[in-house]
Amino acid sequence: MRHALSGARMVRGQTSPNPWVGASLVAGGQVIATGVTSPVGGPHAEAAALQLAGSRARGADVYVTLEPCAPFEGKRTQPCAEALIAAGVRRVVVAIEDPDPKVRGRGIQMLREAGVEVSIGDGAEAALELLRPYVKHRQTGLPYVIAKFAASLDGRTATRTGDSKWITGEAARERAHKERAWVDAIMVGSGTVVADDPSLTARPGGELAQRQPVRIVLDSRGRISPDAKLFREPGTTIVATAGGAPAEWKRSIAAAGAQVLECEASGAGLNLDQLLAALGEQGILSIWAEGGATLLGSLFEGHHADEVWAFLAPMVIGSDGRPAVEWRGATTLTEALRLEDVVTEQLGRDVLVRGYTGWWRPQ
Repeated sequence: MRHALSGARMVRGQTSPNPWVGASLVAGGQVIATGVTSPVGGPHAEAAALQLAGSRARGADVYVTLEPCAPFEGKRTQPCAEALIAAGVRRVVVAIEDPDPKVRGRGIQMLREAGVEVSIGDGAEAALELLRPYVKHRQTGLPYVIAKFAASLDGRTATRTGDSKWITGEAARERAHKERAWVDAIMVGSGTVVADDPSLTARPGGELAQRQPVRIVLDSRGRISPDAKLFREPGTTIVATAGGAPAEWKRSIAAAGAQVLECEASGAGLNLDQLLAALGEQGILSIWAEGGATLLGSLFEGHHADEVWAFLAPMVIGSDGRPAVEWRGATTLTEALRLEDVVTEQLGRDVLVRGYTGWWRPQ
């Protein structure tokens, strides 16, 4: 199962909206083949492993990080449960059941009815952690949202004049680009685009990643320019706006290459429930939300953030600096959001603190 999990990690996010899965075949106490899921339309992990193993698959044990898929209407590849049965495998060890209603439990049932021994649960914790975006999307229809910010020790992302480059060092910025490279989308508010004119691309190692996340900008009032840098970058840009935003501005950013997505207005911004549901319908499983403070505050206010990544620099900017999150939040400490399963990492001189909010939990 460790081999299967390692394979799945290698393709994390690269197969979206399908799950990133690893499968290992074992015969005579040795791993004889490990397969991983290909991008949409390509073979699944089990099929890839079976192809590598060939005739050695007969009588082998299979370790897979997610339940093998079963037949369903519209399916474009051979169901993995059928392929395993046809290959004559002896036993299948499944880390977790597939939460997709079209599959849930049916792949396991098919295998057992064909006489294949099936056990469930080995590697479940690691598989679930790896597949949290997929699991949330299949259970709720909504993307998995990671709230990210880089701040000083006193929670500031810029000085009172707006100077913000760079609060964190190269190691922290490189880590952020590696995370950008696996998620489906990067989300920012219009203030970030107006102030910084960012590219919003994934550039691990300083090079453009082959697969670029969708860029999502929330702009309810029509503030961003059609000449913004992000419109000239490879990949897709979605601008979410309100029906009342200027029609000419909408036409201009559509001409610049943006997909314009209209949502209901909510207070000074957009209805995030509606927006996230629409993004989920487009097959976006994971979002790396980089701010600014207003957007992050809205995500916390609506309990939309599933995970937090806070890159903290050993500096103090002062109370007139710009806050990382604009959110009134708790009135007492007992009401404050406390992250779960917290992990800290040293990145050069900076520290990454990450954990789950607990507002959504796998069922």
